[in-house]
Amino acid sequence: MIDIHCHPLPETDDGAKSFDIAVAMCQMAAQDGVTHLVATPHCNFKYAFDAQANRARLRELQTAVGESPKLLLGCDFHLSYDNLRRLAQEGSDFSINNTQYLLVEFPDHFIPEQMDTVFYEIEVAGLTPILTHPERNPVIQRKPELLYHWAQRGCLVQITAMSHLGGFGPRARELSEEWLDRNLVHFFASDAHDLTHRPPNLSTCYKKVASARGTDVADLLLDINPAAVIIGESLPEPLQPLGPRQSSRKKSWFSIFRR
Repeated sequence: MIDIHCHPLPETDDGAKSFDIAVAMCQMAAQDGVTHLVATPHCNFKYAFDAQANRARLRELQTAVGESPKLLLGCDFHLSYDNLRRLAQEGSDFSINNTQYLLVEFPDHFIPEQMDTVFYEIEVAGLTPILTHPERNPVIQRKPELLYHWAQRGCLVQITAMSHLGGFGPRARELSEEWLDRNLVHFFASDAHDLTHRPPNLSTCYKKVASARGTDVADLLLDINPAAVIIGESLPEPLQPLGPRQSSRKKSWFSIFRR
């Protein structure tokens, strides 16, 4: 499995509180079956993102961890006016492993009506937005069809593994299950911040997805699609997002996908 959203870098944000905890998080991920892990420090009004310093921290952490998991750098990029101004010149500093893929996080309390324009600006900068944990966002929880609109226009969607297991409450779990049925999910990731409350584990989520939708779908969302992201390749051709009255549960999702 490949984890494209995690917070193990110490002294960068609200993730790992020490270097020892950072090492233990990476080791826990490896023991859980994660082969590649993308460290994604926040970039927002509270936490400054320094790409050069973060690369140095990542090298130090990789040396301490060993060969597995392979550590890569990304950013949990918050959608703000100041951040968007930096994309044109520094876009690759924020993207996952210097590819075209950018993790973007919505504000918790207000989503501007001009969000389509924001996504257009991101795309003009040569980047593909991956929407992080929309199932946990209070605004999208109230207006879940926003996600359908953005998926139709080409945004990719990352759900938190713990959400799918109920760790962020029933509403987040229900939305993750519904969106999975409607072909709106492209990735599951840990968004891990520590060793206990939000650990870097994906295997239980993999098993739940495999049980409900088959191992082909679980492989797609936790290995194949993330693998394409970290090397900057296009994702396999996805299915068409389904409307609220449609569901792919009665169909063989991956067999259609492979056509």
